[in-house]
Amino acid sequence: MSTPEPQLRRSLTLPMIILYGLGTTIGGGIYALVGKVAARAGMLAPLSFMAAALLSAFTALAFAELSSRYPKSAGEAVYVQQAFNRNSLTIFIGILVVFNGCISAAALANGFVGYLQVFVAVPAWAAIIAVTLALGLLAIWGIGQSVITAAVITLIEIGGLILIIWVTRSDLATLPARLDEFTPGLDGTLWLGILSGSFLAFYAFIGFEDMVNVAEEVKDVEKNLPRAIIITLGLTTLIYFLVTLAAVLSVTPEQLGQQSAPLSYIYSSKTGSDATLISLISIFAIVNGGLIQMIMASRVLYGMSRQSMIPVALKFMADINPRTQTPIKATLLVMLLVSVLALSYAIESLAETTSLMILIIATVVNAALIRIKLKNGSEVSPQGIRVPMAAPIIGLTISFCFALMIANDLFN
Repeated sequence: MSTPEPQLRRSLTLPMIILYGLGTTIGGGIYALVGKVAARAGMLAPLSFMAAALLSAFTALAFAELSSRYPKSAGEAVYVQQAFNRNSLTIFIGILVVFNGCISAAALANGFVGYLQVFVAVPAWAAIIAVTLALGLLAIWGIGQSVITAAVITLIEIGGLILIIWVTRSDLATLPARLDEFTPGLDGTLWLGILSGSFLAFYAFIGFEDMVNVAEEVKDVEKNLPRAIIITLGLTTLIYFLVTLAAVLSVTPEQLGQQSAPLSYIYSSKTGSDATLISLISIFAIVNGGLIQMIMASRVLYGMSRQSMIPVALKFMADINPRTQTPIKATLLVMLLVSVLALSYAIESLAETTSLMILIIATVVNAALIRIKLKNGSEVSPQGIRVPMAAPIIGLTISFCFALMIANDLFN
């Protein structure tokens, strides 16, 4: 009798996949973005985050339906193949997703170096190699262990944000008396500020798309994964809104806009203590983001290889270690790519490139759902979900326009 081919282990429950989603969405970005959004929108920065959540929701709904229709690793590539049946486009999107994960992890590795050097004087190259190796080995160890670790760090991240809300509680208590400061009325200048801030805040919501690439490791995937995507976006929106509200009520937007670490500044100004604790939490947030991006990229390589979407020479990427039940060879390749990118490029260029790639992917995925709906109508698993056609149409429009804006900044 032949030995059964090793499979990915389905060990992720609904709470675990929600924490995984929160870990990849609530990253180091919110710890820096609050000040930059406040500089654009002023006291109305919380409304910018709510607007960004609404803009993100359309693409999140598209991913939710597609993940219930096709619960496979290499999710985006699978969706594009099902919609357009064009191997060249499928391979392009799959490789784009892999490189996006590697570039994002490389940017986070660079960010880790900056925070680490506040506490320990180590060469940048040594820190990059050490953190990449550690995260790669954790990803190889097992998906359950990796996601539990990510979940613990995610709770620490959220704890840091809750800490900011707690130390500003006296300022939050003044909200009823200051409600008029959060009503833009018909002032066009204020609405333009809200819109400008929402363009920037939008990037703090990116991350839910990574969740589809661990589909083959989720229990009851057709029901749990779509729910997890929607719940993740809802919880992220609530946390961001409360943190931003606390920020602008406790410190003037002008002061926030001048800070490179606005939440650390708020903590110091409200408690009179140094911001070591918040800085440590920021390190955890960055490490967590890097771990999740590496897991995601390795699963896309595995999924594309398993479904014969990449050249035969790379077929070994589909190998699953029978002991760890993880794609070790794909993870090792991701570790190598992350290290090379992190050692070769600055964090700013890596972050901008990541944003552009994510928006290109989102544009094509929304287009894929539109095509699938036109071809297959309401065909979907009884456990899955179906969203209105308007959701992917609006998601495509928003993603495409944002991609044009970022491309214009990068190439001009």
